Amino acid sequence: ALLGTDYVYPRTTNNILEAYLIGKGIPKEDIFVNYTPFGHSDWSKIVGDVVALGADGKKVGVISTINGDANIGFYKELAAAGVTADTLPVVAFSVGEEELSGLDTTNLAGHLAAWNYFMSADTPENAAFIADWKAFIKDDARVTNDPMEAHYIGFNMWVNAVTAAGTTEVDAVSAAMIGQEFPNLTGGIAKMLPNHHLTKPVLIGEIRADGQFDIISQTDPVPGDAWTDFLPESAVLEADWKDLQCGMYNTETATCVQLKSNY
Repeated sequence: ALLGTDYVYPRTTNNILEAYLIGKGIPKEDIFVNYTPFGHSDWSKIVGDVVALGADGKKVGVISTINGDANIGFYKELAAAGVTADTLPVVAFSVGEEELSGLDTTNLAGHLAAWNYFMSADTPENAAFIADWKAFIKDDARVTNDPMEAHYIGFNMWVNAVTAAGTTEVDAVSAAMIGQEFPNLTGGIAKMLPNHHLTKPVLIGEIRADGQFDIISQTDPVPGDAWTDFLPESAVLEADWKDLQCGMYNTETATCVQLKSNY
């Protein structure tokens, strides 16, 4: 089951996931897709529909792009329906340490989340980062999370690119950003690729009762891809700001579809 909040990120993610699953031989009719508004609270029917998918003995799991406080009601309804992480695991793409901070995680423990960083990563770099953050915020209860690590790496790369370029002029810094390297807080090195994406490890974490994660899987750094190969309309696209000077290059027509970034 692919469950998400109704906006562009979950819809795009689930389009890719659905194509991937179908490519792996899972029938389209076995893939349950549902979107709910921000703040949705009535999960009884949706959870019932998900549980019913396994009524004939099929194994069922959920990939969740549900955002914000809607997750509280979702996990509570799973527990009320007798669902556990062992019987129907949920892998969340939008639940991290900050979202779990201060919540009763009784109903979430054992379920999973996928990120590029978890606060529980046991590296000297991460220990120093956490110590610096807590000293800055003056609150030992505050947590770190994946978006913080991403900004930490990105900002340091930008500083190094400005230093290398000798200017803050955008085009010069953009050129100097490609190839920049900086340590991931989880180990290994993040590298800025010509498509303006990073090499990052993919981590799977199991939610603990204290709102932290046990890291149960970690890959080597994976090169970020600007355009997925699992959707035909984007499989022909390439982003290359070094040689092609284009973020949306059509390899079939050999043309740059989009010359300038939307941002």
